[in-house]
Amino acid sequence: MKIIVLNGSPKGEDSITLQYVGYIRKHFPQHEYRIIHVSHRIKKLERDLEVFQEIIDEVRSADGILWSFGLWVLCVPAQYMRFIELISEKGVEDAFDHKYTAVITTSIHFYDHTAHNYMRAVCEDLNMKYVDSISLDIIDMMEAERRREVTVFAESFFKAIQEETATSKLFNPITFSDFVYHPTEPMTRIDTNGKKVLVLTDTYYSNTNLGKMMERFKQSFAGEIDIIDLKEVDIRGACLGCMRCGYDYTCTYKDGFADFYNQRLRTADIIVFAGEVKARYLSSLWKTFYDRAYFWNHTPSLAGKQLGYIISGPLRQNPNLIQILEASSTARQHANHVDIITDECGNSAEIDALLQGFAQCLVNFAEKGYVKPQNFLGVGGHKVFRDDIWGRLRPIWQADYRYFKKHKLFDFPQKDFKIRVMTPILMLLTRITGIRKKYYANVKAFPSARLKKLIEHVD
Repeated sequence: MKIIVLNGSPKGEDSITLQYVGYIRKHFPQHEYRIIHVSHRIKKLERDLEVFQEIIDEVRSADGILWSFGLWVLCVPAQYMRFIELISEKGVEDAFDHKYTAVITTSIHFYDHTAHNYMRAVCEDLNMKYVDSISLDIIDMMEAERRREVTVFAESFFKAIQEETATSKLFNPITFSDFVYHPTEPMTRIDTNGKKVLVLTDTYYSNTNLGKMMERFKQSFAGEIDIIDLKEVDIRGACLGCMRCGYDYTCTYKDGFADFYNQRLRTADIIVFAGEVKARYLSSLWKTFYDRAYFWNHTPSLAGKQLGYIISGPLRQNPNLIQILEASSTARQHANHVDIITDECGNSAEIDALLQGFAQCLVNFAEKGYVKPQNFLGVGGHKVFRDDIWGRLRPIWQADYRYFKKHKLFDFPQKDFKIRVMTPILMLLTRITGIRKKYYANVKAFPSARLKKLIEHVD
């Protein structure tokens, strides 16, 4: 069989994920493999239709398509997303129709599920036969059991192609509305009380729903707010994954992005990201922004700020994207995720009211310095970062390590001396039947009793 591997790493042959593909090739040499570095060559693919068409011709001739990439900022690399955009822009979706496909990724398992959901939805939108995906740690190759799982994954994929196995679908197609938003001017305007408000967008066209929503949001305030179009920012390319920034937050690019991010975004109190739904994400330019902002590594560079979104398009049909946006605010930035306002209700008056309330809420929270407690998205994500930054990846992420140490984010449970002393004592005591019965009889009321007592003595 002919297997086309679409390598999504900008690092080309040096891709970690591609080494797992090499392992698959070694164990299943009977198949023909054609590896295409689409992310590494994305600039050429954008400007050279002939080269792009050669890749599409390879896809047409394939028995199976293997999407291979490392996770970057909750999803696929920006260059890979741009390639996926080109498929629809060039009208070559039919080349992928009914092709058997699978996904292989490497990461530290921080939001690998959102990246896999994104790719599965993309494949289903292309009417491909999605077989399976496998998410691997960057060093899983070192373990025999993980290598065995890779071979089982590959064997299952090849068998599905040979036997023309039926495949399921999990995602409904996305449908777009032709609703046109007609805003009205606000009756009252909100005083920002000195708080700096910034709207960042990739599509600042006044005649679109998004453009009109941004203008209506701007009119909600008594003073001026900044609206910046990403197209006007000096961004000369997407993240290369070189990890140069890991030592001291210095990006290898010599463009204006880092200065823009530090001087404009990080000095704002309230930041609203505005974009349009493009298939299963926003635009690849937005992904470029998020990937390039990685020069701050896993340090929450927007911690404590008020973040929100104005989105045009069918966001409600894409819960995976909703989770990505929320995680971008909370798990990534430790900021306050205030809300997401869309034009999906199809009612201009309602959108006006939502934008006005959104603006007021952002200012109120900014004045109070409010950041809501983290949910699982943030708590779980923090523990993934904490463990790897303290441990095996400390030599790479030295800037993160210094930040985590300074802000006491290495909050390992074993560092709680009281718990370390009491837990083994209680474990021993509860082996005694009488004590165990009494202990578990009191456990039910123990936490609430302490809280009730505390409430009586606090303001």
